[in-house]
Amino acid sequence: MSSTTPLLDVSGLTKHFPIKGGFPIRRTVGHVQAVDGLDFQVGEGESLGLVGESGCGKSTTGRLITRLLEPTAGKVSYQGKDITHANRKQLAPIRSEIQMIFQDPYASLNPRQTVGKIVSGPMEINNVNPAGGREKRVRELLEIVGLNPEHYNRFPHEFSGGQRQRIGVARALALEPKLIVADEPVSALDVSIQAQVVNLLQKVQQELGIAFVFIAHDLAVVRHFSQRVAVMYLGKIVEIADRDDLYGNPRHPYTRALLSAVPEATVDETPARDRIRLQGDVPSPINPPSGCRFRTRCWKATEKCATEAPPLVQVEGNKPGHLTACHYPETAEAVPAARLSKDPEPAI
Repeated sequence: MSSTTPLLDVSGLTKHFPIKGGFPIRRTVGHVQAVDGLDFQVGEGESLGLVGESGCGKSTTGRLITRLLEPTAGKVSYQGKDITHANRKQLAPIRSEIQMIFQDPYASLNPRQTVGKIVSGPMEINNVNPAGGREKRVRELLEIVGLNPEHYNRFPHEFSGGQRQRIGVARALALEPKLIVADEPVSALDVSIQAQVVNLLQKVQQELGIAFVFIAHDLAVVRHFSQRVAVMYLGKIVEIADRDDLYGNPRHPYTRALLSAVPEATVDETPARDRIRLQGDVPSPINPPSGCRFRTRCWKATEKCATEAPPLVQVEGNKPGHLTACHYPETAEAVPAARLSKDPEPAI
């Protein structure tokens, strides 16, 4: 395998959930287009952030990558091997290398099992017997994630939300994975605890060289953790770039609107950044708009946007690797105040 081969290569990834109804009851009457043609790569030890509004397909993408869901179309390659439609037996040797941290620390842990049983579970399933025994390894993992090894025999209800998420991190690390998909790992936690968990994940990534797909809607958290960021809207990636380039020079109108809504502290004399208030609601993924899916809320939309879907390409002025899906990409200049909505609806 070439050293330039990415750890994870996703091409045209699509997931449409069937809608059952009508007569007879089991007839398919439509599809929810949750994910529709994603293309991205993740290198070894790299962290890719996946951001966007709720319902844009971030979590579905995470489950497709880990093969917890079967893709409708497209291709998922891991270390150069196609695992898109691999069966259970074919996935067995790969399962230990791709792990997931779930969003809700209260629902992702079995309340009837002790911490020791939860963290050692992946070892038992994969018949892994580390040197010194599984209990010793579990206690080591608890120490790595900042928990007391003496918590081995406790149950999940005896821990706070942040501590439970640390248990989830320890479980994900049990098989020494090469890729972890973190599905909004801090969104259910208090703000004071979020930084602790994010710093823990960052420490784990740096010390163990694990690649991350970090799914979140908090742009500040993603900027702190991820080296590259992909912005999703209604099942599609609209922009992907290096972290500093994307935050400093957003080219897609939706990316600029998202970043304008991030709270920022300013000195008294420094004018606050203009806030872009998008009109209307996110369209239904059952019947998304033709052409560009963002056009129904975009201040730059034209007839071309309704008839032609913009490809995700490098536009003029972008740095290498900065891809944007827009017919009329934004410039680096500040957004004029005239673009701001007069409607009092809250910004995204």
